[in-house]
Amino acid sequence: MNDGARFWAMAGAVNALLAVAAGAFGAHGLRSRVGERMLAVFETGARYQMFHALGLLAVAWLASQRAGVADAAGWSMLAGVVIFSGSLYVMALTGVTRLGMVTPLGGVGFLVGWVLFGRAVMSLR
Repeated sequence: MNDGARFWAMAGAVNALLAVAAGAFGAHGLRSRVGERMLAVFETGARYQMFHALGLLAVAWLASQRAGVADAAGWSMLAGVVIFSGSLYVMALTGVTRLGMVTPLGGVGFLVGWVLFGRAVMSLR
């Protein structure tokens, strides 16, 4: 496994671990502390983090094949996790709803990541 593939596999594994931990925290630690709306916001962050942790594992495979823009897809997904899920976590924990203004930027990161992922797949021979 090359270094790029190893990096993306680790990034995927770490994000999957964090998503499971966040989901458990939301289900057991937050339920009595925040309202239903903010709990749903937190759970959305965890769900999208897990989806993109799996995406990063797929990027690792693409990187192992030396596929086109696999690294760019991974960085875009990772930025999406930090901005999208991160802003939702902070918003749910602090109640600062203005953070919701940056959340769509993370969503754009996810979309760009999947477009680049598709391009990388198309570059495979």
